[in-house]
Amino acid sequence: MVTATALAEDRYFVPRTAAITAAQPVLDAAEHAALVARIKTLLKERDAVLVAHYYVDESLQRIAEETGGFISDSLEMARYGKEHPASTLVVAGVRFMGETAKILSPEKRVLMPTLEAECSLDLGCPADAFRAFCEAHPDHVVVVYSNTSVEVKALADYVVTSSIAVPLVEWLRDQGRKILWAPDRHLGDYIRRETGADMLLWDGACVVHDEFRSRELEKLRKDHPLAAVLVHPESPRDVILQADVVGSTSQLIAAVQNRPESEFIVATDNRIFYKMQQAAPDKRLIEAPTGGHSATCRSCAHCPWMAMNDLTSLAETLEHGSNEIFIDEDARLKALVATQRMLDFAAEHRRRVVGDA
Repeated sequence: MVTATALAEDRYFVPRTAAITAAQPVLDAAEHAALVARIKTLLKERDAVLVAHYYVDESLQRIAEETGGFISDSLEMARYGKEHPASTLVVAGVRFMGETAKILSPEKRVLMPTLEAECSLDLGCPADAFRAFCEAHPDHVVVVYSNTSVEVKALADYVVTSSIAVPLVEWLRDQGRKILWAPDRHLGDYIRRETGADMLLWDGACVVHDEFRSRELEKLRKDHPLAAVLVHPESPRDVILQADVVGSTSQLIAAVQNRPESEFIVATDNRIFYKMQQAAPDKRLIEAPTGGHSATCRSCAHCPWMAMNDLTSLAETLEHGSNEIFIDEDARLKALVATQRMLDFAAEHRRRVVGDA
């Protein structure tokens, strides 16, 4: 098997979240208010709508809410942007999310606060190496997670979110098909255990979810015995096995809102707490541990690339029209076919498609 771990050491550097946030401008209350007001004005002047991921800073999420934008996972962000009348989409998230928006809305201008906001799942699955992996296993159906580049999506038979992955793989299994899955090994392992499908897994991981540690989680559960444990399936198996709920971003938010517990231990990026607290303001949210005796953390439950999205970079992008997303048209069309197959499956089987990281 090709290993994304080996590729990562040669191809990309993972910054520490604390270093990213420490380097950003510190604004006092008046400066913050003035910058937010300027961003809101620029969104109107540029005929732009802001779509933000659950994992970016709450100040950006709040602006999206207050200006008629949207907060969700990457596919829902892209679908909202497609339906919105604005001619410019501003995507607060990581690069593949901007690409996903462009796949669905090629006629619109797609901007991002920064083009340096990458994703370890995307970077750890480069298209040239993945193409060779697929060619070595031509008898497998290629299913890729939405957290991938447009070039990798273009190589796939299906693009999926975490919420639709299990039923779609079950459907393929029932047809006797073998699956080649990329890029997240933990999510792939979870799907394989849930479905019993014959799956060959690419060896990638999310830098945030990969850092959650079961030993520290066990200790935390003892301190909070009545808390429900919510885990995103990009987490390691021994963390998933301790979960009361395993689900996508949207599914975890719904769990906080609908379950009876008053406390929740949450194993995903901690910026999701903004929407969770909105959904259930009286409930207590506790970060699942990424550090302790058996671990140190680089992300510390917040993606370093998501952290690159801040008010200053958003304002500069709107001022200058910078950080525009461009993608190859042939790759876009092929990626769109693989994405549309997922949407067609969801419609045929009456499944709601939400919930990539």
